[in-house]
Formats: sequence, structure tokens, C-alpha cells
Amino acid sequence: MTILQFGIPLVALSLGVVTTGMAGKDGGGEVRSPAVAGQFYPESATVLKLAVEKFMEDALPPQVKKPVAIVVPHAGYIYSGQICADGWNQVRGGAYDVVVILGTNHTVPSLRKIALYPGGGFRTPLGTAMVDGDLTAALLAASPDCALDKGPHVREHSLEVQVPFVQVLFPQAKIVAAIVGEADAALCTRFGTALASVLKGRRAVIVASSDLSHYPSAKDAEDADMKTLEAVATLDPAAFHSAVRTQMARRIPNLSTCACGEAPIMAAMAAAKAMGATGGKVVSYAHSGNLPIGERERVVGYGAVVLAADPKKEAPAVRPAAATDGTIGPADRKYLLRLARETISRYLTIKMVPLPRLSSPILREPRGVFVTLKKRGDLRGCIGRMVPDRPLAELVGAMALQSAFEDPRFSPVTLRELPDLEIEISVLTPMKPVSGPNDIVVGRDGVLLQKGGRSAVFLPQVAPEQGWGRDEMLNHLSRKAGLPSGAWRDGATFLTFQAIVFSEAEHR
Repeated sequence: MTILQFGIPLVALSLGVVTTGMAGKDGGGEVRSPAVAGQFYPESATVLKLAVEKFMEDALPPQVKKPVAIVVPHAGYIYSGQICADGWNQVRGGAYDVVVILGTNHTVPSLRKIALYPGGGFRTPLGTAMVDGDLTAALLAASPDCALDKGPHVREHSLEVQVPFVQVLFPQAKIVAAIVGEADAALCTRFGTALASVLKGRRAVIVASSDLSHYPSAKDAEDADMKTLEAVATLDPAAFHSAVRTQMARRIPNLSTCACGEAPIMAAMAAAKAMGATGGKVVSYAHSGNLPIGERERVVGYGAVVLAADPKKEAPAVRPAAATDGTIGPADRKYLLRLARETISRYLTIKMVPLPRLSSPILREPRGVFVTLKKRGDLRGCIGRMVPDRPLAELVGAMALQSAFEDPRFSPVTLRELPDLEIEISVLTPMKPVSGPNDIVVGRDGVLLQKGGRSAVFLPQVAPEQGWGRDEMLNHLSRKAGLPSGAWRDGATFLTFQAIVFSEAEHR
């Protein structure tokens, strides 16, 4: 997928580019205007609400019975929105009248204290989330580490991106907005203890906003981030702080931070423990390279953790056993087809893409795959990857986007024609060389032809669908490679493969 088509507007989301919002007046208090609407999340109220709802539809179920706090990411929704929703779903349905959002400090290097927002609310395209002024004042009185300071809030995105989730899930709740200025374990513990004291008797939940590793490779991120998440679950701010320092001391290539929100995490841990939490549960994890629009050489990590007064797990949902012999069962076929359609649909409607869930062994296995789109029986797009560089489910999402929007033979798919599209997925076996065309079996084998630096491929189903015999298929394949019709007869090499082919028509 080319960076120009899908990368440029999305890089700003993961790197934290911000613009300055102008403060306005609403009611009796100053209201912070959105600074990153249209960059980190949609600026249209309709699209923003739909995006949050779609993420919540796919969110993982609650993992604990008595949540006290959650840790969720704050990158652009297209990258981190699903993991963020996984975290928010742990507290969904709670009768909260206040949500305390702890943000990190991206914009004021000199900030050492906790900056409480002193105004009347935070505005997003969905309206204004009102600040609980009484609770803010109580926190100011209870903690000498706190100060009323709107400056660090003006351009800070780590708080702002959480507010739409509050507005959709808890529309009657007020918020307390605090930026924790320094990743000092003693400071964060003092503040967390004070926060717990003022929340006593209130129906409150705490939200710590933090991304994980920044810019290592996917493999390095997965290793480092899991250690970070496991440390969060200990509820020990000093141990978490030490774990982060240990990871940074490893000098992992391109790793600039293990937790872009280390301070709010430590504060939430201390507060949750003081409020009766006894443990944490890692809910979900992904990095930007897991998305169809992400690159795996340079990623940002995202995790959701719930801190709970009763860390006993809810009974997990029962899933059918997955095939492990290379076949793809009906449940996984349906999932991959839905993933392909949702990837195209969401990109067209909300400029987001669903996060592939690697919930069975076959979905995690690297496999070549083609995604074919047909409109009323006619080809509308087909792009695939012969040599897999990522798990099957992730590659299906990426190829669905490319088939819909980057097949040079067709104009990009539009939302209007989406209901008329039929999606077919071909999961490939590894390619094997054959001695010559006589070893090719039409209808069984897909063929990769190579000659003189040119190549072309047909899937196994192409020749039967067109009514071609072997020689006719190879003539067409030669022309597809830019060679004369009979060029396959002399000096060409052939690799064959098989495909597991399934379509929406078979799984409705």
C-alpha cells in the first residue's frame, strides 16, 4: 500500500501532531475548545459518534467484576481506537457521575506538578463535557502537588481524545481533567492517594491515558510492551517505574519511550490501590503495525488494562476450537469475510479500519492471500500478496483495502456500490516450483509464470471461471506478464500453489 494514499494523513495521528484550539465561553466557565478534532478523531459529530459506536461494538467483554480504573491509549483513533474501546468497555454500564481523566504532558516541558483544568468544560464535536468544579476544588485542597493551570491543557491531546468516549458512554457524567507533569513515583503516589480520598463516596472511575512503546520494530514493541503492561497490573508505581527504566536500559533500536503516559499510569495505580483495587488485568494489546494501514518497521504500541477491586475474571466466552492443520473452519471464514467488508465499509464511512483479532491459530499464521471483489458477477478489484509478511487476518484487511482502492484497472470503490459487491478470499498454500507446464493441473493449481524479468500470476479459480484449458490459460498469463502469447513455451519457469477459496455467498 502506498504511503501517499493511506499514510500521510495517518502519520500525524500516531506521531501526536496538534494544533492550537481557541478557548471559548459556555455557561459560567471557560470551555476548552477541541485542539485535535479532524486529526486524532473525526471533526464531524455524526462520524465521531459512529466511530466510537463501531469500536464499542467490537470491544472485548468485561474481564473483571469491580473495576476501579482503566489504562487506555491516546493516539489517533484509526490506530488506537479499538484498544481504547476495549478498555472503556470494562467500565461500560457503570453508574458513574464523574470520570477522572489523567493525561500526560506533551506540550509544557517545565510542568512538574499536576495541572488541573480550572474551566467549565471540554468541548468536542459531540458537545461539551462539563467539569466537576467542586471535585476539582476538593482535589486542589487535598493535594499540594496540584495547581489550577489551563496552559498545559490548551494543546494536550491525551485528555481530549478520551472525552468523546465519556460523552457516548456516560452522557450525564462530569469530568475532572488533570495532567500529571512528571513521572516521579513519589509525586504520583501522593497525588493518587489524595485523589482516592476526594473520590470517597463518589460514583467515580479513573482513566489513565497512555500509549506504550514509540517507534521500535513490531517484534521489539511486542516484547517490551508486554513487560510494561505486566508491570502496570502489579499496582506498584515504584515497580512499574523500575520496569520502564529497565526496558529503556536495553537500548532497543529506535525505542524513545516505553510508556507515553508513565506519570498518569502511576497516579492511577496509586489511586486505585487506595480505593481498594487488589490487582490488574491486561485486557488487550496491539501496535500500529497490526492495522492494514500500518508499517511494521516502526510502530507505536497500545494496551488496555483494568485495575479492579475484585480481579476475579468473568467466565470467558466459549469459542469453537480452531483448525490447526492448515484448513480454515467456517467460523474463521465468516470472520475473515466480515473483516474484509468492514475494513472497506469503515474506511468509506468513518475513515477508520477495524483491528484484526488474532483469536485462533490459523488467523495468526502468515499465509499468502488474495481478496477479490465482484460487482454483479463482474470483477471489480483483486489484489493479493503471494509471500506473507504478517498474520493472515492482518493481511486480509490490508488486501481488502488495496483491492477496493488501489487496483489500477479500476476506479476506487464507492460507498454507493458497496451493497452490490461480493467478496471472495483466496488463502494460498506455499508456492512450489514445477519442472514444466505438463505438471500444472487446471482448476487445482494457481500459477506464477516468470521469464526475462517479467512475471504474472493467476489464482486456481481463474481458468475454470473463464473456461480456459491449460495452454489457453498460459497464453493469457504470458500476455498479463507483458510477453507474447506463446512465450511460456520456451525459457519460462513456473511455480504452482493451491488456494482455499470462500466467498460471502457461501456463508450468508
